[in-house]
Amino acid sequence: KYSRAIGEEKERSGLPVLDAARERRVLEKVRTMASEMGVEGRDVERIYERVIETSKSVQHTTVAFQGEPGAFSEQAALDFFGRSVSTRPCENFDDVFRAVVEEQTRFGIVPVENSSEGSISRVYDLFLEHDVRVCGETALRIVHCLIAAPGVTLGDIRQVHSHPQALGQCRVFLSHLGCELIPAYDTAGSVKMLGELDTGGVASVGSARAAELYGMNVVASGIEDNPNNYTRFFILSKWDVAPSGADKTSIVFSLKHDSGPGTLYEALRAFAKRGVNLTKIESRPTRQKPWEYNFYLDFEGHSQEPHFAEALESLMKHCLFIRVLGSYPKAKSVWQRV
Repeated sequence: KYSRAIGEEKERSGLPVLDAARERRVLEKVRTMASEMGVEGRDVERIYERVIETSKSVQHTTVAFQGEPGAFSEQAALDFFGRSVSTRPCENFDDVFRAVVEEQTRFGIVPVENSSEGSISRVYDLFLEHDVRVCGETALRIVHCLIAAPGVTLGDIRQVHSHPQALGQCRVFLSHLGCELIPAYDTAGSVKMLGELDTGGVASVGSARAAELYGMNVVASGIEDNPNNYTRFFILSKWDVAPSGADKTSIVFSLKHDSGPGTLYEALRAFAKRGVNLTKIESRPTRQKPWEYNFYLDFEGHSQEPHFAEALESLMKHCLFIRVLGSYPKAKSVWQRV
């Protein structure tokens, strides 16, 4: 009741559902009070984290994701916002961005990189085509399953369908299987397709949750090559997020066409000189002229911090443009979740 009322007030006032700074202050206060009462602070903090997640999930939050119900993107959304959040499936990444821009949903979630297969190039390109903000990030442990219709055994399988990223992450297992690999637009969609086929020699790669949703069987679980197989996701919205005290910022920039030797080095020195820790740099073709690139950069800190403006001013001397994609609370390290 109270969570819904808060959500309605946020809607009227134009306030974001996500307020990481306030959540962090609440959790710190809870931890301190618990310690003063002789109770393990972290145990109480976990309870309040669950309360906060549940509260956010009932505040009329709808999240757009690419794929069918049961997709890993939907799983990441449920983990981030809470199990009661509403999700909206989209056919492709473009539709996820559009849903946020056109305010069909308050949030979107998109994968940006995988620890085995690298970055999702199309998603990075879409940031230049749509006016959205990155307001959060989360990492999901990806456990792939070989899924087939009830009664189908491993020896029956002749074809395996799934998203190219999923097929690539299970390359070793699938090569030993010796089956034909058929790319699909979505992992969960390929599982759903199994129920529409008459033949029994077809399987797909997807999540155990997708198998359960569509009444299929898990023939083999944990078939990914890398036991530390994680995918990083960005949360999209139309607004900026206030500093939380433990943030990251993502930007994109392009160097001037007449850049000489060492220009990228000089551009990045703007951050090093101010003690800013860079966590990722990715280059993508501009598509306007061969061998010219946009650079996507992640670093620790928030865009509202004073030294950030100084770094941007210094960086701008070497650039055609700079765009801040968003500042957002850092996701917990995947090693903290194991």
